[in-house]
Amino acid sequence: MNPNTRPGEIDMTVEEKLKALYELQSVVSEIDKIKTLRGELPLEVEDLEDELAGLETRITKYKDEVKNLDTAVANKKNAIKDSQELIKKYTEQQNNVRNNREFDSLSKEMEFQTLEIELAEKRIKEFSADNKIKSQQIKEAKLRFDDRSIDLKNKRKELEDISSETAVEEELLAKKVSKIEKTVEERLLTAFKRIRSNARNGLAVVSVQRDACGGCFNKIPPQRHLDISSRKKIIVCEYCGRILVDKDILTSLEDLVTLDQE
Repeated sequence: MNPNTRPGEIDMTVEEKLKALYELQSVVSEIDKIKTLRGELPLEVEDLEDELAGLETRITKYKDEVKNLDTAVANKKNAIKDSQELIKKYTEQQNNVRNNREFDSLSKEMEFQTLEIELAEKRIKEFSADNKIKSQQIKEAKLRFDDRSIDLKNKRKELEDISSETAVEEELLAKKVSKIEKTVEERLLTAFKRIRSNARNGLAVVSVQRDACGGCFNKIPPQRHLDISSRKKIIVCEYCGRILVDKDILTSLEDLVTLDQE
C-alpha cells in the first residue's frame, strides 16, 4: 500500500481512480438533480405567494374605490334632492314676490340649482361607469386569485412530496458519495471539487463523446484520445480543464472496489 494513502483510502491503479472519479461524478450529479428540482419549487412557491399578496392588496384597493364611488353617488343623489327642494321652495316664493328684482333673483337661484342637478347627474353617470369598471376588475382579480391559489396549493404539495420522497434518496446518495470519496486520493478529490465548483453544470468528470469533450464539446486530437482510452494517466481537457474518461469506462466497474460491500 502507498505510504501516502489516507486512512480508508484504497491504493488504486489509474484506471480504478478514473472509474471512482466517474462514479463519484455520477452520484453527485444525481444529488444535483434533486437539489435543482427542489430548488426551483421554493422559488415558484414564493413567487406565487407574492403574487397572491399583490392580488389581495389590489382587490382591497378596488373594493375601497368602489365603496368611495358608492358614497360619492349617494352624496350626489342627496345633493339632487336638496336642489329639487330648493327649486320647489324658490318657485313658491316667486308667487309672493313684491317686485321684479326679487323675482329675477329667485329665478337665478333656480337656474343655479338646475345646473347643480345636471352636474350631479353627470357625475353620477361618471361614478357609475367607474364603479362598473372597478367591479369588473375585482371580479377578474378574484378569478386570478382563485386560480393562483390552486396553483400555490399544488406547488406546495409538490414541494412537500418531493422533499419527502427525495429525503431518503438524497441521504443514501450522500452516504455513497462519502464512501467513494474515502477511496480517492486527496489531491484528486481536491482537484475534482475545484473543477466541479468552477463548472457551470457541476461536471468535473466527463466522457469523450464523438471524439469531443463531453463538457465543452471541443474536439480531442486522435493521439490524446488514445491516451484517454488507455487509462494509464489522468488527462484533463485542454480547453475546459475537466477530467476526461473514455465512454466505456463503466463497462468493467467490477474492477472498482464495490462500495456497497464496505
